[in-house]
Amino acid sequence: LRSVRSRPPQPCGSGIAAGAELTDDLIGGIRAAIRQQVSPRHVPDDIVEVAAVPMTLTGKKLEVPIKRLLQGVAPDTAVNRATVANPDVLDWYIDFAAAFRSGR
Repeated sequence: LRSVRSRPPQPCGSGIAAGAELTDDLIGGIRAAIRQQVSPRHVPDDIVEVAAVPMTLTGKKLEVPIKRLLQGVAPDTAVNRATVANPDVLDWYIDFAAAFRSGR
């Protein structure tokens, strides 16, 4: 017998083009594309619209620090604001992570 551990829920943030809207149809299309082009295992539990993606000063996306925020790591431990090109964006992610962990 093998123990199967379920993964913790993880949302996926999606930046939308100016004037566009994150509709149920668009969410379904995103899910289908991930399922077909990557794998069903990688389909996120939630897809949420984000205003911007936090980036490092060298232009890399801050994926791991955002994931750590969602897992409950303290913001000051998860990410160093001095290394972020757009640190104001982090406030939205910190608030979202707190709401996500509390079950919204």
